Amino acid sequence: MIKSMTGFGRGKYENDGRIYTVDIKSVNHKYSDINVKTPRLLNNVEDKIRKRISEVISRGKIDVFVTFENFSSKGTSIRINKELAKEYIKELKGLSEETGLEFNLNLIDVSKLPEILKIEDEENDELISNEVMIAVDDALEKFVSMREYEGEKLVQDLENRIHLIEGKVNEITNYSSTLVQDYMEKLEARVNELLKPGVVDETRLAQEIVIFSDKSSIEEELTRLKSHISQFINLIKSESPIGKKLDFLVQEINRETNTIGSKANCLDITNRVIEIKTEVENIREQIQNIE
Repeated sequence: MIKSMTGFGRGKYENDGRIYTVDIKSVNHKYSDINVKTPRLLNNVEDKIRKRISEVISRGKIDVFVTFENFSSKGTSIRINKELAKEYIKELKGLSEETGLEFNLNLIDVSKLPEILKIEDEENDELISNEVMIAVDDALEKFVSMREYEGEKLVQDLENRIHLIEGKVNEITNYSSTLVQDYMEKLEARVNELLKPGVVDETRLAQEIVIFSDKSSIEEELTRLKSHISQFINLIKSESPIGKKLDFLVQEINRETNTIGSKANCLDITNRVIEIKTEVENIREQIQNIE
């Protein structure tokens, strides 16, 4: 199923006084950009979370926020880096002697210095890692579900718009079939107004018609345009990520439409070209939301 690039999902898991909450949200992005923010105790699981998300999401700017409340004894072991504390004290004493500043340092002050206290519990790291992934999977399921729902709405809108374009292209095709004949009749009538009846150079008239026919022919453009539209319809029915492919097709549809507008010397065709370009621009905006 086609997915939107915008979405949100929240997962939660509780066990034995440990509470994990995971929020996943995303917005449009040209590539895949996954940012994970966790408490320090869960830093070792960031790569695992990022990998899990990349397995199901191929494009979008995705932010993951993990919170952890721990009211159990697991993951609460504290280690004091005594050697580092001694070095801090030694250097600070030396600085006091050199500068004459008072050396006033107590145990609490030492404990607040960087890297002195560390929360460690290697025995329970795997337990906590597995538990947080339960919350991640819960959030990811809801997140993907929302993206699929939004994607379904986008597909419905795109189908309506591409069929409108298809209808206008068919109308242009009908007008193009009589374009040369209409020009020929108008040219003959104009020449007869300017010249005496029977004086018209039929050879010259035929040459002008051929030149006009060559310059105003839009058959090739219409053929390519119909092909692009057919590919577009088939793509939005597929299940793989198609945002980039649709973007390319829309560029090609727009290019062929511009060429038709510049070549066709017909107000009816020009009006339909304008209508097609309006829908193409609406489609272009919509597909920026598709994965």
